[in-house]
Parts: sequence; C-alpha cells; structure tokens
Amino acid sequence: MAFALRPTQEGALHYPRGFEGNMAGGAGNTATVTLSHAQIISDDAGTGTTDARQLVLQRARSLTEKFEEWRLAMSQRFEKMDLAPDLAEKIGSGRWFRGVGTLLGLSAIAIAFWPDFAPLEAAPAMSLDAQARDEFRSHMILPLALGSDSGRHMGATDAVVPLRSAPERPQVQMLATLVSGDSFGRMLQRAGVGAADAARVSEMVARTMPLGDIEPGTQVDITLGRRPSPGSPRPLDALAFRARFDLELGIERSGGTLALQRKPIRVDETPLRIRGVVGQSLYRSARAAGAPASAVQQYLKTLGQQVDMERAVGANDTFDIIIAHKRAATGERQAGQLLYAGIERSGRQATQLMRWGKEGRFFEASGVGEQRAGLVAPVPGSISSRFGMRRHPILGYRRMHAGMDFRAGYGTPIVAVTDGTVSGAGRMGGCGNAVRLSHGGDLQTRYCHMSRMAVRGGQAVRRGQVIGYVGSTGLSTGAHLHYEMYRSGRAVDPASVRFVTRAQLSGAELQQFRATLAKLRNVTPGAALASMTPATGEVETAPVREIDKVEQPRKIG
Repeated sequence: MAFALRPTQEGALHYPRGFEGNMAGGAGNTATVTLSHAQIISDDAGTGTTDARQLVLQRARSLTEKFEEWRLAMSQRFEKMDLAPDLAEKIGSGRWFRGVGTLLGLSAIAIAFWPDFAPLEAAPAMSLDAQARDEFRSHMILPLALGSDSGRHMGATDAVVPLRSAPERPQVQMLATLVSGDSFGRMLQRAGVGAADAARVSEMVARTMPLGDIEPGTQVDITLGRRPSPGSPRPLDALAFRARFDLELGIERSGGTLALQRKPIRVDETPLRIRGVVGQSLYRSARAAGAPASAVQQYLKTLGQQVDMERAVGANDTFDIIIAHKRAATGERQAGQLLYAGIERSGRQATQLMRWGKEGRFFEASGVGEQRAGLVAPVPGSISSRFGMRRHPILGYRRMHAGMDFRAGYGTPIVAVTDGTVSGAGRMGGCGNAVRLSHGGDLQTRYCHMSRMAVRGGQAVRRGQVIGYVGSTGLSTGAHLHYEMYRSGRAVDPASVRFVTRAQLSGAELQQFRATLAKLRNVTPGAALASMTPATGEVETAPVREIDKVEQPRKIG
C-alpha cells in the first residue's frame, strides 16, 4: 500500500482517513512509500471517537528497517547526482564529462583489483631427503651451464666386477655424404676410414672415373670392421655408392685386400614429352601435366623470345614441351634440360624451337634462330632523343641524328642487344669511347660515349652481356648512351627493327638439325614415364630411403 505522509509534532507521520484516493493519483510533490500493516497504528488517544481518529505511521526501529531506509535515501541522492549518463547523448556537455569521469574511476578501480597470475606452488608429491635427492640427480640430464653434475657413476657394490676394457661392436655401418668443395678422400677419413684405406679407395675409384665427376650430395655406405689393436683405426670392410646415374661402384675386403666391383646400370634416355591445353595459366597447366618447375620456367623464357606470351597465346592453344629424361633399370629417374619448346595456336603457324649446338641455343624448325619480340634495351633508361633530324646541342645547327639517346646515370652497365662479335672497341671521334658489334646479315650496332669498355676486338658476346658503362666522352653534354644501328653500312632506326637473325644453319648441319627435330616430334607423350622391362637376370628395385634402412635388421658379427 502507498500513502502520502505528513509529519506531526510528535515526530510520527499522519494522514487523515479518506485521503487514500488522493494518494493513488500521485501528487506531483508528494513522496510515496510502501509500508506494511505493522507500521500503521491507530491513534485513539485524546480523541474519544473512532471516526475522527488518524492513522500514525511508526518510524523504523529495527536494524534491517533502518538499513532499508538509509539505502532508499542514498539511492535517491545518487539518482539526483546523475553519475552514469548515456555517453552517446550531448557529447561535450558537463553531464557527458561527469559520465566520463565515472567511467575512468570505475576502470581504475577494476585495474587496481586485477588478480595476480603468478603460478601457485604445489606441494611435492613425495618428501625427498638428501640421500634420495642425490640418487635422482645421478640419473638426471641437465645443462652444464646450470651447474649440472649428471653423468657421475653410482657407487659400486660387491656385485660389480671391473672390466679390463670395454667391448666394441665388431662392425660399424654409417652413411657419409660428399659435400660441395670437399674431396672424396677427406670425406672418407672424416667418416672414420684410416688414411691408408682412404688413399687406396681414392686411387681405385680414380682409375674408373675422375673423382671430380662425383657430384656433391653423393651418399656413400661405409662398413668398418673390428680394430686390430686398441687405439688403431678400424679397417674398411665394404663401401658402396652411386658414382654416376648409370654406374654403381662397390669395394669389399677379400683376403685382407680391397677389391673394386663395377656394377653398370642400364639406362633409357627416351625424352619426356608433355602436351596439354594452355587454359587460364600456361605455367599451372604445364605443372599439372607433370612438367618440372625448372623446365616450365625455361620453356616460358625460351618461347617468350619468339612469341608475345600475354597477347599471342590463347586459352585453347596447345603447349608442347620435351625435356631430357633418364630412367634407370633400378627405378631411379632423372629429368634434364629443355630440348624442345613448341606451341600450336589456332589460326596461326605453330612455333617450334629446338636446342642445338654446343652453346645450347634454340633454333626454329627452319634452322634459323630469330628473336621476334624485338631487341632488348641496351640500358634500363627512357629514350631522350629519337632517330631523325634535330638541332645538335653542341654544334648548334640541324643535322641527322643517326641513332637513339637513352637517359642513364654515369657508370650504368650497357648490354648487347643481341648476339654478335666485337668488330671495334676504342676511341671513335665524336662518339668518344665506343663499341661496335657485328650481328651477321650485314647488321651492326654501335654504343657511344662510354666511360669504360668491358670487351675487346674480336670477342664474341651474347645477348644481354655487359660490353661497357655509360659515360660522357666525345661530343656529349652529359652522361647518356647514344645507340646506333646499321644495315649494310647504312644507318637505320633501331626502333623499326623487329627481329634479328642470331644464327642460321646450312648444309649438312641443317639436315642433321631437321632429322633430330623430326625424331623429337615423333616421341609419344608420356612414354618416358612407363617402367622399363627388366632384362635377363635384372631385377628392378625401388630406391631405399634412409629412414627405411634404420628399421632393417642388421647382422652383427
């Protein structure tokens, strides 16, 4: 029940009967409270009549009632203070800053009472005395830097019989690896082979093949026997390794002497041919077809010198890759370098490139090596002046500018635009220090104003090879490269040249080239991946992994 109260002179709260209805309406300035019937008493004293009596509300007397009265008063006071307003309203006002202060204060209190995350120390599972702790320490393995004394022997009892010498294993088997820059003999000695045996083995292997031809990474299985006397090196009992892809060498001790055994391995060198559709990505399609990553990269680089790979190759075109491939009768396989790079484009002539010659150049099917993607830039700079008539910056009159000028800093390397031979290198009048290259087919290029030359007359250079460095010698106003091109002794615009004949085959060499190309194109795609048919007395065995050798039982004795 809710009542409107008014204080009396005695300190009690009174209200007249019949006023309950006004209390329910809720006057604007009248406080309302909820009271129990125990707090309402009748005031009959001094009136004599029941109708005129008033109800008197007693004040709280118990501790619980006093606490509730205090809590109600404090809550009303804090509500008037408005300490926690909505911070999304009236940003920047005094009420908003009061709310920010409340937030900061509560955050500081929360941080002040942040719990500690220090580990709790648990009681030991068992009580250890000094003697038991020492016994445990004798079996522990601890870092020496922490004062470890592990490794000490436990006290001997009467049951311990001392030995004159510790027994050794009758044989020791190990695997040694030849690293780059190391010699075969030093590798054997580091593995534990005696100096005399290592020298004898190196001599025997050298009679079969040069020791320098053993590739780094070759693994050698070594078996050492029993020592003839304490402190002496173990004798070599057996040794085996793969000297070449087609040869395995083994050395065994028989009757006190070492004997070499050659085990030739039959190898098939059928090239690996991979064909497929270009699709969305030529690289990914070739890798998905089974081509090695190195071969695909070499294929893209070779084909990119003849074809615009971004514009001239479509998703429906067919790529054709042939790489050198070897497969041994023992099951090993080895992929080599790229031999053939081809692409068949719809509506266009197929591009066929094959590696030929000692230098490993790629030639087209016609026997002519061409570069259809244009010349490489001699320096990595922009063009400042093109071919044609212009006013000379030093002479002051108009005359023919028989070349192209490239912006480049002093000392920038200058490279040959294509393969050729140095027909001149030295001082050349207004060109200053210059290098002239002959590329065959009456085509020549000249590079002027060099600060320093890196080639000499008569030297053969390859495309992209550094031939000199940018300077400002001769008639020059600053460091730059003046680049000229001549055809049959007549100056031509270098920007108009779209391809350069690198080399051309003729006669018997051309016929041999075409016969080899026809043989490569007759290779069945994927034929090299088939297993070889074992010959009589030959068993194909898969390569054994080193992890599998550990699990194999070994005979001791």
